[in-house]
Amino acid sequence: MRDDSRPHAYDFDAIRRELADSYDEELELGFDEAQEDGGSLTRRSYFHELLRLQHELVRLQDWVKHEGLRVVVLFEGRDSAGKGGVIKRITQRLNPRICRVVALPAPSERERTQWYFQRYVTHLPAAGEIVLFDRSWYNRAGVERVMGFCTEDEVEEFFRSVPEFERMLVRSGILLVKYWFSITDAEQALRFHMRIEDPLKQWKLSPMDVESRRRWEDYTRAKEDMLARTHIPEAPWWVVEAVNKRRARLNCISHLLEQIPYQTVNHPPVVLPDRVRNADYLRAPIPPEMFVPARY
Repeated sequence: MRDDSRPHAYDFDAIRRELADSYDEELELGFDEAQEDGGSLTRRSYFHELLRLQHELVRLQDWVKHEGLRVVVLFEGRDSAGKGGVIKRITQRLNPRICRVVALPAPSERERTQWYFQRYVTHLPAAGEIVLFDRSWYNRAGVERVMGFCTEDEVEEFFRSVPEFERMLVRSGILLVKYWFSITDAEQALRFHMRIEDPLKQWKLSPMDVESRRRWEDYTRAKEDMLARTHIPEAPWWVVEAVNKRRARLNCISHLLEQIPYQTVNHPPVVLPDRVRNADYLRAPIPPEMFVPARY
């Protein structure tokens, strides 16, 4: 008697549908980038390279877990610079128990009275973990400074402390990588207008984001000061040219993979055991009213 649970008995049409469905998300995410970008990076070549890099990220993840490494990656940049897009592509195929994203809200009243770095320290990785900070302790050098949420004395104290804080992290064995996503004034204006017009993206545009447009030059001065004073050998800044979203994602992921030497981790082959079947088991019926209506 043929065992219908074995792979050779699968419906190949069903397999094709499953494969197609697994790529729907990439097609959807890239829908607004369907045309060529003025160079040789077509939609097809972009997805081909993205999937290749994501496969390498899975290998990196295995290595981080196997070796017990601790990895921290900071993503900074102006509003709409593309930080969230590249973070999404990095984490898309990784295990959330190994690679997680930290995007902290504004500090609470209690947190404002703590040591500035305290609320970030609690999110640092343990062995075998990768933590991606979607904005980080550099909020103090950027939005907090520009919007007047801290004093200049607090900013100066931050600049005195952050190099030592990061050297301490590196000495403890943490692999720290810092990215700044750079876009032009005109590109940010375009992206903000797109968000205003798109009901699916309007939630991305906060009152703080709108105010940041008016203070473009203030943010520029703050950014230049931050990069100059916190670019240290132990934790240098890496600037990602992010006007072209697709190229920015590929360049950032490719660069990140180069920062952490990794090797292939050999896993034992997975063999599915035979399913246990009990002659006295009868499957209980599910009441029809419990089913989700089949509207599609």
